[in-house]
Amino acid sequence: MPSYSCTVEGSFVSGIRLDRYVAEHLKLLSRSQIKARKLKALVEGRGVKISRLLFGGEGLDLSWEEAQVPLLLPQDLPLEVLYQDERVIVVNKAQGMVVHPGAGNHQGTLANALLYRRLKGQAPEDAPDSLRPGIVHRLDKDTSGLLIAAWDQGAHAFLAEQFKKRTVKKSYAALVQGCPPQGEGIINVPIIRSRRDRKTFTVAGPGAKGKGRPSLTRYKLVRSYGDYSLLLVRPRTGRTHQIRVHLRHLGFPILGDPIYGRRDKRFPVSLMLHAKNLSLILPGETQPRVFRSPLPERFLEIMHVLRS
Repeated sequence: MPSYSCTVEGSFVSGIRLDRYVAEHLKLLSRSQIKARKLKALVEGRGVKISRLLFGGEGLDLSWEEAQVPLLLPQDLPLEVLYQDERVIVVNKAQGMVVHPGAGNHQGTLANALLYRRLKGQAPEDAPDSLRPGIVHRLDKDTSGLLIAAWDQGAHAFLAEQFKKRTVKKSYAALVQGCPPQGEGIINVPIIRSRRDRKTFTVAGPGAKGKGRPSLTRYKLVRSYGDYSLLLVRPRTGRTHQIRVHLRHLGFPILGDPIYGRRDKRFPVSLMLHAKNLSLILPGETQPRVFRSPLPERFLEIMHVLRS
């Protein structure tokens, strides 16, 4: 059973719920995981409910149940590998490929493909945990482009720390509907889970003071095609669906976005979002490496039509 002990840091005048402190400040478990994995808590040695208010300075001891993780099966799936060494691998993920197994997606994922590549014929049940790939960050199923994974726990922790400190630089290409009047700009609006559909997100409105997660996205107009534009987008934070939500908020949704976009009769395509550049420091190195992925064919085809 995993456990964690600490002293509550910060001064919360009105108090903060224990479950919220665990999810938002310690980031050990999400709100849903706290319930599913039956979090137990001691404050100053006494058992308390997860709704208990914390004020800062208390001794906190936590324990929870292990997650029920299904056996990951290796699969020989096509992968475009841009870089690989004994500790990390960088791939150009194809559009339509799910990154990690989840509800309804237990096979055919990037994780399945990476495990097959790593095991080299070894049975998964005989493989040590050190051979299992660690997904450091994710891309939506319909977002293509650069993604890095680690081969060992040390490499995973090294990379994850860079993502946590936001020293990783990522840029995306997005074909959007419309054209921003300014050549470049910043979208600095908090993102919150939608009340209508808990699987989607929206920007936090004026009435949601104190709610939502801070989110910042920079964008630059690369080329205008009248009713469409090619943007270079750099997210400073890494919220779920951040680029898609922010660009819709700006009034220029991504072409082909089935959730946040507008139906387009001229180009009935899938999501036109591509992770183009990735800069970070690899384990054992001191200077950032820059990985680049060219625009995929689906971008080039539409841009050719628009130029014509």
